[in-house]
Parts: sequence; C-alpha cells; structure tokens
Amino acid sequence: MFRRTCKLLIPLIVTLLLPAASAAATPDSTTTALQQAVNGPWRSPANRARDQYRHPLETLQFFGIKPDMTVIELSPGGGWYTEILAPFLYAHGHLIEAAPTTAAKFTAKLKADPTVYGHIAKVVPFAPPYQVNLGADNSADMVLTFRNTHDWLNHSPATLDAVFQAAFHVLKSGGVFGITEHRAKPFADAVDSAKALHRLPEDYLIALGLKTGFRVAGVSEINANPTDPEDINVHRLPPDLAGPDSEHAKMKTIGESDRMTLRFVKP
Repeated sequence: MFRRTCKLLIPLIVTLLLPAASAAATPDSTTTALQQAVNGPWRSPANRARDQYRHPLETLQFFGIKPDMTVIELSPGGGWYTEILAPFLYAHGHLIEAAPTTAAKFTAKLKADPTVYGHIAKVVPFAPPYQVNLGADNSADMVLTFRNTHDWLNHSPATLDAVFQAAFHVLKSGGVFGITEHRAKPFADAVDSAKALHRLPEDYLIALGLKTGFRVAGVSEINANPTDPEDINVHRLPPDLAGPDSEHAKMKTIGESDRMTLRFVKP
C-alpha cells in the first residue's frame, strides 16, 4: 500500500466553462469542466508541459472536487494548480488561497489576469507556524496541498501537525484534505528525508492524518513514478535539474519525482 500502495480567447473560454460548472455536479459535467480548465489557453506552455507528471485532471477527480465547493489551496507557490482551480470554481464555487503575505509574485499573477483570477474569493495569510488559521471551523469542503508537507516538517514536526489540525478544523464533516507529496522510501526517517531529499514516507503522512482525526478515504498511484529511485534530492530531477550538467540527461530519463496522492476525510 505504502510504496506502490492568448488573452482574447480567455473571456470566451471562461464563459464556456460556466455551463458545465453551473450544471448539476454529475461525473460527466465535472469532468468536462475540469478538462476545459486544464486545457485553458491562459496556462503557460511550461506549466502545461508538466501535466504528464502532475496529472491535474486525474488528481482533482480522485480528490472528488465539485464545481460548487469551497476549496482552500495551501501555499500555492507560483500558482500552477491555481490556473486550473480558479476557472473551474468560477461560477458556483469559492477558491480561497492560503499564501504568505510575502508571496508578491503570486499576488501579481492574480492581479495581472482578473478574467481568470478575479473571482477568487480571497487570499488569507498563511505562513506556518506563525499563521496557520484557515478560517472559521466547518466552513470548507476541501483543502488541497501540493508538494508542501515536507517544507512544513522541515520547520518542525509541530509545524506540520499544526497544518493538519488547521485543515481538520476548517473542513466540514465529510470534507476532504487532499495531499500530493514527493515520496521517500517506506518507513524512512521523515525528518531526515524531508531535510536531505525533500521527500516524506507515505506511512508517516498517513499516520499523522489518522492521529489528527481524519480517516483515510483513498491512496492513489496517479502521480507515481517507478523509475525514481527515491533516494535523491527531488531538485536534481526535472524541472529544476539542480545537479551538475553531467547528470541532467540521466535525470531527464527518470522524469519528475515519485509522488504519493492521499485523500483524507473529516468524519
């Protein structure tokens, strides 16, 4: 279980998303709306090139996202997933971005394209361990985090615990906490792996979720990469290729990191 366990077009495209997003959340309508968002011309070519590794359609389907949900995205970084979540939730949902107040590049991205991002409900300050409150208790349907949990553990185990607790409190009963993370070898030391490799063992996050009060509702291999040896720093792999030039060809043959994809549910 644990290891293998174009600006002129944008208003038109977003408008085309609305009928699918406004319809009852049937599997077909949700898939159509998600696929339209994934295919959106506002997404940069560099970001779309990574779909083969990040599988946004399949990942969001696995988490069970619906167009009328209130969704909180934690630490969105450059906004890779925001490019998909914002138009998908445009009509009847609410997207809340939990980001550091110092995230100037991300804020500029949102302001530069109000057609796509102008309907984001709000941006809340989020900088664990100093700012972890995500909003009123029982107010969100879904909390999502993509390749962030190792950073919070790098600060301290208590910091990662606090993030899990914040997600638990803000979610409604039945709400989903969806996680993808670079995967370490099974039962590796989590603190050491996070620091040296920017990876976490799957068993560690599952145990933490259970300790927080979540139940495990799904473990998926959507974002698995069996060619990743799991014992190298993820930044040596694409897209960063932070190692010496002599190893870039080898790293490209591996591809992006092996990742776990976990769905927790609040009882």
